[in-house]
Amino acid sequence: MSKPVQQLDRVVIRFAGDSGDGMQLTGDRFTSDSAFHGNDLATLPNFPAEIRAPQGTLPGVSSFQLHFADHDVLTPGDEPDVLVAMNPAALKANLRDVPRGATIIVDTDEFSRRNLGKVGYAVSPLEDGTLESFHVHALPLTSMTVDALANYDLSRKDKERAKNMFALGLLSWLYTRPLEATEGFLRSKFATKPEILAANITALHAGVHYGETTEDFAHTYKIAPAVMAPGRYRNVTGNTALAYGLVAGAHQANLALLLGSYPITPASDILHVLSGLKRFGVTTVQAEDEIAGVGIALGASFGGALGVTTTSGPGLALKAETIGLAVSLELPLVVVDVQRGGPSTGLPTKTEQADLLQALFGRNGESPVPVIAPQSPVDCFDAAIEAVRIATAYRTPVILLSDGYLANGSEPWRLPHVDDLPDLTVDFATEPNGTDPDGKPVFHPYLRDPETLARAWAIPGTPGLEHRIGGIEKADVTGVISYDPDNHQRMTDLRDAKVKGVAATIPPIEVDDPTGDARVLVLGWGSTYGPIYAASRVVRRHGMSVARAHLRHLNPFPSNLGEVLRSYDRVIVPEMNLGQLAMLLRAAYLVDITSYTAVRGLPFTAGELADVITEAVLASSPARHSAATEAQK
Repeated sequence: MSKPVQQLDRVVIRFAGDSGDGMQLTGDRFTSDSAFHGNDLATLPNFPAEIRAPQGTLPGVSSFQLHFADHDVLTPGDEPDVLVAMNPAALKANLRDVPRGATIIVDTDEFSRRNLGKVGYAVSPLEDGTLESFHVHALPLTSMTVDALANYDLSRKDKERAKNMFALGLLSWLYTRPLEATEGFLRSKFATKPEILAANITALHAGVHYGETTEDFAHTYKIAPAVMAPGRYRNVTGNTALAYGLVAGAHQANLALLLGSYPITPASDILHVLSGLKRFGVTTVQAEDEIAGVGIALGASFGGALGVTTTSGPGLALKAETIGLAVSLELPLVVVDVQRGGPSTGLPTKTEQADLLQALFGRNGESPVPVIAPQSPVDCFDAAIEAVRIATAYRTPVILLSDGYLANGSEPWRLPHVDDLPDLTVDFATEPNGTDPDGKPVFHPYLRDPETLARAWAIPGTPGLEHRIGGIEKADVTGVISYDPDNHQRMTDLRDAKVKGVAATIPPIEVDDPTGDARVLVLGWGSTYGPIYAASRVVRRHGMSVARAHLRHLNPFPSNLGEVLRSYDRVIVPEMNLGQLAMLLRAAYLVDITSYTAVRGLPFTAGELADVITEAVLASSPARHSAATEAQK
């Protein structure tokens, strides 16, 4: 007899355990199955840098949070409706985030006296009333998995490793998730290990069967597919989307792509993805260090390819001199900085957006570069194409600021049609563009396009287009070495004007102000997009007016940004730093900015931003607040 089904519109689930428990894999598979089902979703993988932290300890806890729904999802969710804790450490590390009344599933086999003691539990929280305000399902997940695999010729340790598949099967049954995608994944992953493959599939289905037969779960839940625009979808992480965007941009520019990169958390996956795309004219070089990586990329650009380098904050600091060289040479270069918590090594697996000032000013001399930032994992694709456009059209390095949250987070992506992508075709110099004093044809490498101020780009070896290269200042037009002070002033002004001129080809900033009477504007950049949007929804549902806007282009700013900022009584800028964009806006537009900051290694929650916005709205409209209060009475 099948159990009754309860319809829900959304669920937030968090899987938590040791780094070796496969929580990231479990979360990723549940995510893929939900995407396969047609739900909209957002994810938040959260794992430690200390991958070899002692088993069962708080520093070694890894978690994966998934928010899936029958409507559009903007964040991975503030609080989990369901926590799956594979040991006491996972429970203790995550319990503070779980609201009362939520469901907690624990593996009781791991709640031994030794494991409890590792995290400071004198008495098991399963027995002392700690969890009395939650719906607790205390299950021997490990032993049930081992029993389900009794007929397999595997060690007990190998059998225990399949407990994450048992848990995945149970949760898949509980929320009516299809298993076909996960089964296909397992068959691919363990194609050469048939015994391991069979054991994992058995454990997966054992979890389903347990859910069907136990009396511990009275009913299952169903979340209908979300209404989405027609098309073919796939689940994608920000890093993967960014890699695909770089390939698409290079293709649209008709350029070969060369990535020179040193593996660094959390940008390494871009290198991994691109290394498998050689069939699309992609060359990847895993360099020995950060400086070599960017040098290889710049050399590729000099050679007529699209040079790309990927890194995080510490690597961006090391690449600074070569980026400055690219500014001087005026060659296209895409620099991807997937930001992480700092300074120094900092928190390599945690998110932050504190590299903005470094991206803008972290080089010697006046060396301006365009800076852009994607707003979501899917938007990483379009942001990468935009970076390629600006780099190739204006002959300049471009810094793309992603972050760890976007890089590792995922959401459904509607695959674009190649015909809909912009034409980025590059015109190389093929013949001399000037004459010398004797009237002979010569090539002037710094003769500029009158609209973009981009210099001519000549492929080395082209007859008659020989020109000087190197970091010493060049003379305007001719490109010969120059120490003339007036020339240095002119070249500095030209490079600055070229970057400022990018503003003419970027769209004006759009403001979402449904009522048109909002006095408070919330302005974000990068990954703050989702939490700000979700928080604005909450505030508006309570009858208050708030406007929101989002910046993709951080240098130069959109041409109408100053006008927008001055049209509101109060502007709030939430940032995962100590107020870097806020400082830039105050300096550029002489407007008061309310900065709201956090550097916790985690994204903002919609709830905390809703509280900040509500306070600002009420302060800006006391009369309206009084009227609303009276109406409530």
